[in-house]
Amino acid sequence: MRTTTNRSAKLDMTIPGKAEGMSGEQNPVFGQLKVFSGNANPSLAAEVCKHLGIPLGKANVFKFSNDNTFVQFLENIRQMDVFLIQPMSTPVNDNLMELWIMIDAARRASAGRITAVIPYYAYGRTDKKDQPRVPITGRLVADFISVAGADRVLAIDLHAGQIQGFFNIPMDELPAIPLFARRVKEMNLTDIVVTATDMGSAKRARELADLLHTPIAIIDKQRVDNDDNAKAVNLVGNVEGKEAVIIEDEIGTGGTVIEAAKTLREHGAKKIYCFATHAVLCADAPERLSNSGIDRIVVTNSLPVEGPKLIDNIEVLSVAPLIGDAIHRIHNSLSIGAMFQGAAMDEIYGASRGLGGPSN
Repeated sequence: MRTTTNRSAKLDMTIPGKAEGMSGEQNPVFGQLKVFSGNANPSLAAEVCKHLGIPLGKANVFKFSNDNTFVQFLENIRQMDVFLIQPMSTPVNDNLMELWIMIDAARRASAGRITAVIPYYAYGRTDKKDQPRVPITGRLVADFISVAGADRVLAIDLHAGQIQGFFNIPMDELPAIPLFARRVKEMNLTDIVVTATDMGSAKRARELADLLHTPIAIIDKQRVDNDDNAKAVNLVGNVEGKEAVIIEDEIGTGGTVIEAAKTLREHGAKKIYCFATHAVLCADAPERLSNSGIDRIVVTNSLPVEGPKLIDNIEVLSVAPLIGDAIHRIHNSLSIGAMFQGAAMDEIYGASRGLGGPSN
């Protein structure tokens, strides 16, 4: 595997409006900023804290021999502004339980405000009743988070936008599209066509295409019942002789993007790249993607990407600056929307470049 490292760029960025020595910064209403992590992605939490210039909060989060989860904060958080970083990574249900118990523990420790930072929101596909007698688990998870005691939620690229409406507390969704647009520009691709893997991702493809000033293509995908595998049945748009950029919110088994790549090749695409926010990469997905013929797969570290997931054609971008700036803005009652305007967006997303993978 080819690996490049560019950690300095993402950690040296100055957050707009951030004073030196932010560890002593206090919100006049909620008190000092504190960031803690469960076991889902502690390396991301550490990067976020380094970016903010504060230490990662100390806590015990583990399982007893009887499989019960235990949480204890090892420092005072009374009336402080507490952020709990915990993506719903594998094992999803264990990490969900950790999050709920951490929220409850923080509430019982009299935290001033509790924000659940969930870079990857699992159960996002179960956002509606699309079959008889099935649950809307995405809503159920949102209810549990609220009942546990969270005051607000911060996430990245939800599978469906309506999940925001499942919460009766403030919910901020951060997009990775500008981060991907910047990386595409750095790769100096020519004659690009942004490709949506189905009608559901057409809006996401249009947003990326607007930033890159390129046309889009849409693949008509068919998924049967609860099968994880999907089949592409048609292509709308011209990809012949072009460099196709597939855009997805997540890669699970890899079936959707592999089938999309096959369709694009059949229609004459010169090169194929895939950009996806969340690298779930379950089952044999890494092996299948490694042999898929996709020239490069660019993902983020919203989920841990390590071990067998680090295949030769994968590249990982860091979302730590994105999350760090959002935390800073929430703590200081600043606009989240301002992150995605002009120079602020260029600075934030430019600092997210490169954790590993091909350098060009």
